Amino acid sequence: MSMYGRDPWGGPLEINTADSATDDDRSRNLQDFDRAALSRPLDETQQSWLLGPTEQKKKKYVDLGCIIVSRKIFVWTVGTILVSALIAGFITLIVKTVPRHHHSHAPPDNYTLALHKALMFFNAQKSGKLPKHNNVSWRGNSCTQDGKSDSSSITKDLVGGYYDAGDAIKFHFPKAFAMTMLSWSVIEYSSKYETAGELNHVKDIIKWGTDYFLKTFNHSADSISRVVAQVGVGDTSGGSTTPNDHYCWMRPEDIDYDRPVQECSSCSDLAAEMAAALASASIVFKDNKAYSQKLVHGAKTLFSFARQQRGRYSAGNAAEAAKFYNSTSYWDEFIWGGAWLYYATGNSSYLQLATTTGLAKHAGTFWGSLDNSVHSWDNKLAGAQLLLSRLRLFLSPGYPYEEMLRTFHNQTSITMCSYLPIFTSWNRTRGGLIQLNHGRPQPLQYVVNAAYLATLFSDYLDAADTPGWYCGPNFYSTKVLREFAQTQMDYILGKNPRKMSYVVGFGTHYPKHVHHRGASIPKNKIKYNCKGGWKWRDSSKPNPNTLVGALVAGPDKHDGFRDVRSNYNYTEPTLAGNAGLVAALVALSGEKGGIDKNTIFSAVPPMFPTPPPPPAPWKP
Repeated sequence: MSMYGRDPWGGPLEINTADSATDDDRSRNLQDFDRAALSRPLDETQQSWLLGPTEQKKKKYVDLGCIIVSRKIFVWTVGTILVSALIAGFITLIVKTVPRHHHSHAPPDNYTLALHKALMFFNAQKSGKLPKHNNVSWRGNSCTQDGKSDSSSITKDLVGGYYDAGDAIKFHFPKAFAMTMLSWSVIEYSSKYETAGELNHVKDIIKWGTDYFLKTFNHSADSISRVVAQVGVGDTSGGSTTPNDHYCWMRPEDIDYDRPVQECSSCSDLAAEMAAALASASIVFKDNKAYSQKLVHGAKTLFSFARQQRGRYSAGNAAEAAKFYNSTSYWDEFIWGGAWLYYATGNSSYLQLATTTGLAKHAGTFWGSLDNSVHSWDNKLAGAQLLLSRLRLFLSPGYPYEEMLRTFHNQTSITMCSYLPIFTSWNRTRGGLIQLNHGRPQPLQYVVNAAYLATLFSDYLDAADTPGWYCGPNFYSTKVLREFAQTQMDYILGKNPRKMSYVVGFGTHYPKHVHHRGASIPKNKIKYNCKGGWKWRDSSKPNPNTLVGALVAGPDKHDGFRDVRSNYNYTEPTLAGNAGLVAALVALSGEKGGIDKNTIFSAVPPMFPTPPPPPAPWKP
């Protein structure tokens, strides 16, 4: 019997099962067959089939010192790294060579642009020896003998500070208010100042003012008997031709006439306002411990003097001030100064004073007078009430302050309601400017203060997670307050019937004949005497120097404006007006909100409300 199988090399394979040959014979036959059948060399596969398993190849390794790895894995890994590096380099090359579209930051808004300019006004108003980088080319050192020529003055060094307006008088009452407003705005919106790149600048402006105020009384003493109220005079009544800061039209750098010093020994309003200025500034400079403590000590001394020596600064010895900055009372300054001293010291006695019912009554909190809602250099009640409402919103001190704080909060809400057009509490011009001084001249200083208070109250409510407030039965969103402030500031910046910007240097159409001695006289190395400068005062030509950032007095109640140098009711700027302008601009600049809730409370200790006393025993 035979079986046929397939020869893998192409021929039939016959296997004879009946073959009885021995193993040796079969082995010899197989060897003979193999030699005869193989006509070509065998590959490895064929040899393995024929000869069975062969010896396995020995793997090769790479010794890396700390580890031994297969050479194949090592080569593969190194190759992968090199290829990855080449791909990454190629991608980087493409990214760097292909043009890209850079997304630029959004341009600054109008409020920020105007803020830069508004701060420059203070540089132009500086008196004394100017710092090297004052950035107002047409200004120089001036009035460097202030205080030295007056033998009766408590101090012989009254150099420095700021000129009030277009003349060279240093009125301390409105100047102190201006410094307080600037400090308040820095405490609330320091991050916005920093974003605008103006934080150091505004702090330098404040310090220039507070350094000067420390010269106006014995700031190292615990008690004082008098304080300087004014340097320079401007009374020209009765046809007086005596050279002074109103009769003469001269650059401050050329002044050669005497500048009398006015002092007062009974001036509660002035001393309390100066105390507010130093106390608020001490919070601004809290990181400079020595200077901050000096300001706090001076503020305490001034406030104690204000409380002990009762009287209005614009009466008595300093009566001349009544013609320019007459103070109507000192009760509002007691609340205002007391609030700031509480925030600066954490001493609850100041809070107790500021929340005294009798004090609030004298200040007009319960009168319901519309004029008490107008924040100004004369009346700080609206600002003081908002400042103390802040305490209720964020710290809620409870008894025994809650009742009076709630009253202040309610009065603040009413003030904010009065600003809204829907209630017609105040007249408005056809162009939309609110008439907070009943249509009288120089309206803008009051408008900017209102815009600041409205924006700040709106931000307080937002920070307290409160969406709005009530005006009677109606609820209004904080948005309407911000809109009020924006419409008023937009009017000032040029959105008005005359298309006139009332901030000098902002926009293309602004007042060119500002009532200002330094700006109206060229710096041409010619010294014009007292009357010699009159030709520049009466000239119809624009000012040779631009008083950048000055907020002029403003339009009349018909939106009319006369750009005439001699008409100060339209064209004269003031220190107090520009302080309110700066505060309103920084509050509205950038993103909505942004107040600093905590810094103002840095000296205030933790508050643990005292439980109210038990009710009186019941009697039938």
